[in-house]
Amino acid sequence: MIQNKKPFASILFVLISFVCSAQTQNPPPPPAGPSGPVGLPVDGGLIILFAAGLLYGIYKVYSNRKKVL
Repeated sequence: MIQNKKPFASILFVLISFVCSAQTQNPPPPPAGPSGPVGLPVDGGLIILFAAGLLYGIYKVYSNRKKVL
Protein backbone atom coordinates (compact mmCIF):
# COMPACT_ATOMS: atom_id res chain seq x y z
CA MET A 1 0.00 0.00 0.00
CA ILE A 2 2.80 2.43 0.90
CA GLN A 3 4.71 1.49 -2.26
CA ASN A 4 1.76 2.76 -4.35
CA LYS A 5 1.78 6.11 -2.57
CA LYS A 6 5.47 6.90 -3.12
CA PRO A 7 5.31 7.40 -6.92
CA PHE A 8 2.11 9.40 -6.55
CA ALA A 9 3.70 11.64 -3.93
CA SER A 10 6.80 12.11 -6.08
CA ILE A 11 4.78 13.07 -9.16
CA LEU A 12 2.65 15.42 -7.09
CA PHE A 13 5.75 17.07 -5.63
CA VAL A 14 7.25 17.60 -9.11
CA LEU A 15 4.02 19.06 -10.48
CA ILE A 16 3.64 21.43 -7.53
CA SER A 17 7.23 22.61 -7.95
CA PHE A 18 6.55 23.37 -11.64
CA VAL A 19 3.48 25.40 -10.70
CA CYS A 20 5.39 27.33 -8.05
CA SER A 21 8.27 28.11 -10.41
CA ALA A 22 5.83 29.36 -13.06
CA GLN A 23 4.66 32.15 -10.76
CA THR A 24 6.28 35.44 -11.68
CA GLN A 25 6.63 38.69 -9.80
CA ASN A 26 4.47 41.25 -11.54
CA PRO A 27 5.27 44.93 -11.09
CA PRO A 28 2.86 46.72 -8.78
CA PRO A 29 -0.12 48.33 -10.50
CA PRO A 30 0.06 52.04 -11.18
CA PRO A 31 -1.56 54.30 -8.59
CA ALA A 32 -5.23 55.00 -9.08
CA GLY A 33 -6.23 58.21 -10.77
CA PRO A 34 -8.19 60.95 -9.09
CA SER A 35 -11.47 59.72 -7.69
CA GLY A 36 -14.84 61.13 -8.62
CA PRO A 37 -16.98 63.31 -6.43
CA VAL A 38 -17.26 62.28 -2.80
CA GLY A 39 -21.03 62.16 -2.55
CA LEU A 40 -23.51 60.93 -5.11
CA PRO A 41 -26.42 63.20 -6.00
CA VAL A 42 -29.91 62.11 -5.08
CA ASP A 43 -31.55 62.06 -8.45
CA GLY A 44 -35.06 61.33 -9.64
CA GLY A 45 -34.56 57.58 -9.83
CA LEU A 46 -33.96 57.26 -6.11
CA ILE A 47 -36.96 59.44 -5.28
CA ILE A 48 -39.19 57.38 -7.60
CA LEU A 49 -37.95 54.17 -5.99
CA PHE A 50 -38.69 55.53 -2.51
CA ALA A 51 -42.17 56.67 -3.59
CA ALA A 52 -42.91 53.27 -5.16
CA GLY A 53 -41.83 51.51 -1.95
CA LEU A 54 -43.98 53.83 0.13
CA LEU A 55 -47.02 53.23 -2.08
CA TYR A 56 -46.45 49.46 -1.99
CA GLY A 57 -46.25 49.58 1.82
CA ILE A 58 -49.48 51.53 2.04
CA TYR A 59 -51.14 49.04 -0.32
CA LYS A 60 -50.00 46.06 1.79
CA VAL A 61 -51.21 47.66 5.02
CA TYR A 62 -54.54 48.47 3.42
CA SER A 63 -54.98 44.96 1.97
CA ASN A 64 -54.06 43.30 5.28
CA ARG A 65 -56.55 45.50 7.16
CA LYS A 66 -59.23 44.59 4.63
CA LYS A 67 -58.63 40.84 5.24
CA VAL A 68 -58.90 41.27 9.02
CA LEU A 69 -62.22 43.15 8.85
